[in-house]
Amino acid sequence: MLNLKNTLALAVAASTLAVAAPAIAQDTGATIGFIGGFTGPIESLTPPIFAGAELVVKQINEQGGILGGELKLISADGACDATAAAAAADKVINSDNVVGVVGALCTGETIGAFNGSGLSGNVVFISPASSAPALTTLEDSDLVYRTTPSDALQGVKLAQLLLAKDVKDIAITYVNNDYGKGFADALSAAYTAGGGTVAANVAHEEGKADYRAELGNLTASQNLVILAYANASGNTVLRQAVESGNFTTYVGGDGMVGDDLLSGIDAAAVEGLIATRAGAPTGAAVDIYNAFTNDGFVANATYAPQAYDAAFLLALAIEKNGSASRDGLSAALREVASAPGEKILPGEWTKAVELIKAGTDIDYEGAGGALDFDAAGDVDGIIVELAVEGGKFVEKGLIQ
Repeated sequence: MLNLKNTLALAVAASTLAVAAPAIAQDTGATIGFIGGFTGPIESLTPPIFAGAELVVKQINEQGGILGGELKLISADGACDATAAAAAADKVINSDNVVGVVGALCTGETIGAFNGSGLSGNVVFISPASSAPALTTLEDSDLVYRTTPSDALQGVKLAQLLLAKDVKDIAITYVNNDYGKGFADALSAAYTAGGGTVAANVAHEEGKADYRAELGNLTASQNLVILAYANASGNTVLRQAVESGNFTTYVGGDGMVGDDLLSGIDAAAVEGLIATRAGAPTGAAVDIYNAFTNDGFVANATYAPQAYDAAFLLALAIEKNGSASRDGLSAALREVASAPGEKILPGEWTKAVELIKAGTDIDYEGAGGALDFDAAGDVDGIIVELAVEGGKFVEKGLIQ
């Protein structure tokens, strides 16, 4: 998901989570970072994602900590912006000396943070939400990974879903950044290949108050696809589209799945709005994760499972690496994430540590499913359908 090109003049906000653990020495343990858009166009999506990483820290410290000490989490605001993210990365990497980073969330935010300090600092990044195809080809020295599937997959699945619903033509408007363009390109190619007609495909800039001109160029179809952010241009475009009366069907991607999307909009006017996002298969790992509770934690929030997996994997890699050094962490991450090995499920930290100490290979199976990274640091995944029903997003099931 996600990236903004427009620069925000924003100071980096940071906070530290340190969950108490029993009798931990001061010179042991590890500190990891979290970079995400606590302000900006995804600010309503970020807190539940961060809560997924916070839960991992709490669970690990309750089970004895990491490397015989305490696991700490330091967060910084990347504002869904490359420049702000570079400043955030500089702080957590060069001042706070984190071992690795969960994040960022927007794709441009992740690229800006990594290129700013991650590459030079030899820091592993695991993004739970950066879904643009641009991340696949990033020159990253095997340091950047993600626990969510690429929009190359989400675009294909959204196209398949619309064609299965007999939606024969669409008009697309996308936020003009890596996320929006990558998603729109994947959707357009797959939808056209499947026999659908893309009647219009129009980029829009973030941060405008009026998108009526762009909407005027999209009326060749009554089926409007908006690939943007729920509490930013996505809301404005959707609200003004409803006001225009020119569209009957509304469609969105993962960035549109948030309560803020419907702010100021008559819910009845968008009843049945179709959306997609990364999902999880059925099985023991997902059942265990869905049973977790913690303050501020919503298990099925958009990208919360992927954030939980990113933080748990990063901690497993640190433990496997045997120190809080950044050297060797990428190789350790690949070892704990992939077969062969004894399965480790969400929350099974004590079991994982015992196996690692015994020299036994482990294979983490997460809240979002199997996490076997390919050469580019990408994972396979599944995409689920959602719909607006009674003013709320309701998950409808896997897109086959």
